[in-house]
Amino acid sequence: MLATQRKSAADPRLIAARVLRDVLKGRSLSDLLPERLNGLDDPRDRALAQELCYGVMRGYPRLQALVGLLLKKPLKAKDQDLQALILIGLYQLSEMRVAAHAAIHETAGAAGRLGKRWGVGLINGVLRNFQRQQAVLQEKVDRQPSSRYAMPDWLLQRIEQRWPDSWQERIAALSARPPMSLRINCRQVDRGDYLERLWEQQITAEPVPHTESGLTLQRPVDVLELPGFSDGAVSVQDGGAQLAAPLLELQPGQRVLDACAAPGGKTGHMLELADDLRLTAIDLDPQRLQRVAENLQRLGLQAELQAGDAAHPQGRWAERQYDRILLDVPCSATGVMRRHPDIKYLRSEADIDRLGRLQGQILDAIWPLLKPGGLLLYATCSLLPQENEQQLEAFLQRCGDAREQPIEAGWGEPRCVGRQIAPGQHGMDGFYYARLQRVPG
Repeated sequence: MLATQRKSAADPRLIAARVLRDVLKGRSLSDLLPERLNGLDDPRDRALAQELCYGVMRGYPRLQALVGLLLKKPLKAKDQDLQALILIGLYQLSEMRVAAHAAIHETAGAAGRLGKRWGVGLINGVLRNFQRQQAVLQEKVDRQPSSRYAMPDWLLQRIEQRWPDSWQERIAALSARPPMSLRINCRQVDRGDYLERLWEQQITAEPVPHTESGLTLQRPVDVLELPGFSDGAVSVQDGGAQLAAPLLELQPGQRVLDACAAPGGKTGHMLELADDLRLTAIDLDPQRLQRVAENLQRLGLQAELQAGDAAHPQGRWAERQYDRILLDVPCSATGVMRRHPDIKYLRSEADIDRLGRLQGQILDAIWPLLKPGGLLLYATCSLLPQENEQQLEAFLQRCGDAREQPIEAGWGEPRCVGRQIAPGQHGMDGFYYARLQRVPG
């Protein structure tokens, strides 16, 4: 019995099935994976479990369409772990270089280790049926655009509208594996010197275009392999996210508010760029705020951290005015799907209106905290105009003392307000930025 328990605890397919079951119930991979992977001691098992989770969610619309063809009737809600195992098996057979017999045997066997012996035969039969009819089944699901492009219908249509001449390129970028990008801490080392340190460790990298301190690795590595990571010499951050802090034109001694700050990548970058910033970072979730504290501690930087709701400012942080405000609002995160592929499942079209209302509420609530003459940078990792330029157009119409300060840059695409980075442009995720100045009355 103990041997079976140990085998179950160290089974990457079982761990992945449990993670995916909880994603199908509405939780996110980024919340689930760090803790669940701790149950796997072997780095190869951790890598396999992570690949299965991310791969299944990256191809979820297509894989789920295949499940619909292979199952005679849908599984009950209580058997979503078996549903997850079927998705895992289909992903291995269609996308991974895993021997078919091993993929089928190990995936079906995991049902027994879940305590559902009846599921072993079901999964074995489904996967073998797929193996026999793979070409025919794939041709059938590819007739539907949402399956062919592994993208929800509603989002596929919006991306086609947004980029009518290059939507397929954007879809491909959103489904690609993301690069590992770094931000060099300019307080400790310059980019050229750090490149040499990487080369000494046989890690190949190249500068991220349009950034002063960004590097993209040729292949991902464990962060502990990065020279100086533990001492704060470098952080992991997408190149698109690195554009935010310089846009604020920070000056020493300024009072800065980082609203919706977690996990703190942009917080740290701002503190690296200017001396003696009086920076206050808030986030609605105290647990996520703890991640900001951990990141700053590793970087050797300090900020005032307070739990707070940007939509309803109250407390000490809300009684001040700020020279600069970074407003990285909650959004659909459709621009970072290559890093968070579970968004394909977790987001719905109804979320866009809800998020739009929240974004407008936060803009209205935070704007009075900006000093006259100060700058506010509105940021999202969304691709959708409703969360980006349309949100800013509406705000500028209703706020008489707000003016756009145009962003003149070589990256991204100008919008009627602000600039948009399309997914994959300059090797970056999809971000939107708009810079506003409060006009003195």
